[in-house]
Amino acid sequence: MTDNKPGSNSLKAYISESRLVSAFELALGAAIVIGYNVFKVIPNEVPILFVLGLLSVRLRNGGWAAMGLSRPKSWTRVVLIALAAAVLRIVLGEVLDNLITARIWPPAIAPEGANEITGNLMVALKWLLVVWTFAAFGEEIAYRGYLLTRAADLGNRSRAAWWVGMIFVSILFGIGHYYKGPAGMIDSGFAGLVLGTAYLISGRNLWVCILAHGFIDTIGVAALYFGLAS
Repeated sequence: MTDNKPGSNSLKAYISESRLVSAFELALGAAIVIGYNVFKVIPNEVPILFVLGLLSVRLRNGGWAAMGLSRPKSWTRVVLIALAAAVLRIVLGEVLDNLITARIWPPAIAPEGANEITGNLMVALKWLLVVWTFAAFGEEIAYRGYLLTRAADLGNRSRAAWWVGMIFVSILFGIGHYYKGPAGMIDSGFAGLVLGTAYLISGRNLWVCILAHGFIDTIGVAALYFGLAS
C-alpha cells in the first residue's frame, strides 16, 4: 500500500494543477452549453454544470472557496456591490437595447410562461423561487464559479487570464440564452459581462454574483407582476 502512495499523490497533484485537464473541462462545459441550448441533444446545462462544478472544484482545488463560495469578511460590502451591479446591468441593458439591439433584431423572447406572471401572485412567487435557486445559485456556480475558474486555469490564473476567461464565459452565458433570439443573447451576454466584472472586482466573491443575479431577476419578476414590462 505504501508503495502506491507516491504515485497516487503525484497523479492527484497533476490533475489538480494540469492546464490540460482544465482545458478539457472548459471544452466539455462549452459543449454542454451548446448541446442543450442550440441543438437540444442533452438535458438543461445548468444542473449538469452545477454538479460538475461543485465536484471538480472540491476535488481539484480542495474546497469551494476556490470559486468564491466562502463567508465574506463583510456582507454589507457584498450586498452593496451586488446592488450596484444589478442597477448597472438594468440601466445599461436598457441603453444597449434601445441604441443597438432593437434597431437590428426583433425583441428578445421572454422565458416560457413569463406572460402569466402579471397580476398573479402565486405564479410570481413560483418564479421568484426559480430565480433564487436555478438562476442565481445554479447559473452563477455553473458559469462564474466553475467555467470561469477553469478558463482562468489556462493562463495560470493571472490577472489577464481571469479577464479574458470572463469575456469567454460571458459569450457562453449569452449562448446559454439562445432561446431568446439574437437580441436576447446579446443582452444576456452583456449581463454576463456585468456579473463577471462584479465577481472579479470583489476579489472573486461568488456571493456578489449570486445576489446581483437574484436582484436583477427579482426586479424583472416584479415589473412583470405589476404590468410594467412586457
